[in-house]
Amino acid sequence: MRDFFQELKQFFRKGDMTLLILCLVTSAYGCLILASVTNASKFGSSTRYLLIQGGATVIGVIMYAVMSSIDLDFFSEHRRALAAFTVGLLLLLLTPFGTDNNTGNRSWLDFPFLPFNIQPAEICKIFYILILASVMGSHQNRISHPISVIHMTFYMGLVFLLNMVVSSDLGVSLIFLFVFAAMAFAGGVNLVWFLIGGGALTVAAPVIWTNFMSEKQKNKILYVFYPDIIDPDGLDEGWNITQSLKSLTGGGMLGQGLFNGNRTQAGQLYAQHTDFIFSSIGEELGFLGCALVLLLLFAIIARCIWVGTRSSDYMRRLVCFGAASAMIFQVCINVGMCIGVVPVIGLTLPLFSYGGSSIVTTYAMLGLVSSVHARPAPRSHERYIRPPR
Repeated sequence: MRDFFQELKQFFRKGDMTLLILCLVTSAYGCLILASVTNASKFGSSTRYLLIQGGATVIGVIMYAVMSSIDLDFFSEHRRALAAFTVGLLLLLLTPFGTDNNTGNRSWLDFPFLPFNIQPAEICKIFYILILASVMGSHQNRISHPISVIHMTFYMGLVFLLNMVVSSDLGVSLIFLFVFAAMAFAGGVNLVWFLIGGGALTVAAPVIWTNFMSEKQKNKILYVFYPDIIDPDGLDEGWNITQSLKSLTGGGMLGQGLFNGNRTQAGQLYAQHTDFIFSSIGEELGFLGCALVLLLLFAIIARCIWVGTRSSDYMRRLVCFGAASAMIFQVCINVGMCIGVVPVIGLTLPLFSYGGSSIVTTYAMLGLVSSVHARPAPRSHERYIRPPR
């Protein structure tokens, strides 16, 4: 505990201030966008949304500093406790506190003493990266051995399947799968295992399609490939994508101006403050506004990868790559939903979409990268006395 407070005092000297500044600039831009998209009459007032988003950003910065001040070896040595906490947190969704938040997926916890809901999967994402990095670190000398791959896959399957069973939230569950694949690739797992995994998914796909997916879920996927057959009038499965594309194309190069988007200010765009905020940005700030969003987000991702490549420690590198891959997946899927090239699966745009738990956990996850920046390798006097993982 004494070491933690000493590290916390040195946060501004040792932490990754470049990454933090990039996050704060992105959050400021996001709050400006949020003020505009929640100005529509259906939201009542943008004040409440801005207060929650701003408050979450302040808490997020604090979490960034806290996570930056903790040596990642501490998490590695307690990965079983992290796994137990992750399972317990997801199981809370089965209690009366679990709610679907009007989305159809039981993905949030609604505690009466909190002014906002919590999405457990967002918190679990942080621990999931740490657990996977720790497991892979313990097998780094034989990372492609069947026992090593089984050990890694066990933790992935545990979190992925549990989240799917208790919440039915495919979008967030796919993040766990993508992060696992990205970390396995970055960690040097033999490509043969990826072929085996791809083959297993190919065999399982018809079973999943037939027995575990509703007709609406199937149509959302099919609409991307056969829009004129599934929903030719764009009034059902294609409604959200159709409205999103109208907003994006209505902005042109420079947009219609903040607080002036025709569809955004009329509140005609579904989830324009969360899932489809990128479309609102396109309408009001145009192509250049969208380009700035992507530039900021990919600058954050590039910084995570850069910090990882500068670390000589296998586990720390994987933590950075895991954080980067989680952000890459969310950005690509969210933007893909808005332009109609991937099914609508309800993933938010990091640091832009409204959501307190998403903001806080994103900062906390990036705080892990800052921790690697502050301590790129284990301390020399701990190399030989550190307990085995």
